[in-house]
Parts: sequence; structure tokens; C-alpha cells
Amino acid sequence: MDVNSVTFRFWGEVLEPTEMTWQQLMAVKHTTLTADFHCVTGWSMLGTEWGGALVRDVLEAAHVEVSTSARFVMAHCTTEFTTNLPLEALLADDTMLVWEWKGLPLTVPHGGPLRLLVPSLYAWKDAKWVSGFEFLTEDRPGFWESRGYHMHGDPWKEERYG
Repeated sequence: MDVNSVTFRFWGEVLEPTEMTWQQLMAVKHTTLTADFHCVTGWSMLGTEWGGALVRDVLEAAHVEVSTSARFVMAHCTTEFTTNLPLEALLADDTMLVWEWKGLPLTVPHGGPLRLLVPSLYAWKDAKWVSGFEFLTEDRPGFWESRGYHMHGDPWKEERYG
């Protein structure tokens, strides 16, 4: 995939819909984070190193003003995949848009060029090939949630299936 064609969109319950180019995303403050990665099938990778930008920093750089009525987010991807998140999970201190793993560019099979990382939730919430955030007033199921996966997905509570 040509990263120069990447566009990341923000819409829904925002003051003004907007988007960012790949170059604009790369200009956001770079953050490196060590976090655990939990698969719904029961395995985990502990202490993985990710590089990218905190979602809060991306929203600030894009001048996204989220409406006070927004409570949830639907992450959309370049495929038909979507996943839902509570707004507070998206805005958490460790939630990122990542383009690096172990210091190298994220490969396409692993969600590159851009992947969502939400370390507090199961990895199906870490949308691969993420292309935008739709801010919502009410929760609705994404791709896997509409197929029986839990609406929240906390690995410490084993919230695998709804």
C-alpha cells in the first residue's frame, strides 16, 4: 500500500468532520510504548514495543472537537472491518495509532500501514488497516461484535463473547 494515499477521517459527533493525510499523521508527536497484547483465543504477547502517536495527540493535531454527546467510537478500516469502543478507551493514556512494531514499519499482515492499539482491551479492538473514527452517541456492534464477540472486550475480565 502506498502510504502517500492514506487518509484518516474523523466524523459523526464532532464539531466539524475532518481528515489527515499520512504526512500529517507522521508530523504528530511520536510516542514509543511498551504494552501487552492479548488475543481473544487465549494467548498474549507481553511487553511488545509499539511506535506511533497517542490518539489524544492525533485528535489535537487534527483539531477534532468531539461533541459532548459522544460516548462511543466506531473504528473503521480500509476493509469491511469495524470495531466499537467506549470514548474513554479511545482517549486513554496508552491508546495509539501505530505504524511501528519493534522499531520497524508495521507490515500489512499485522495491520500496516496503520493500526489502532488499545492495550486495555482484547486485540480484536486493535483495528488493522484503520482509516477513521466515527464518534457516536450510542454504542453499536462492530464486525466481530455483531458475530458474537463481547461489546467491551476486557482481557482481565475475560470478556470474550457476548
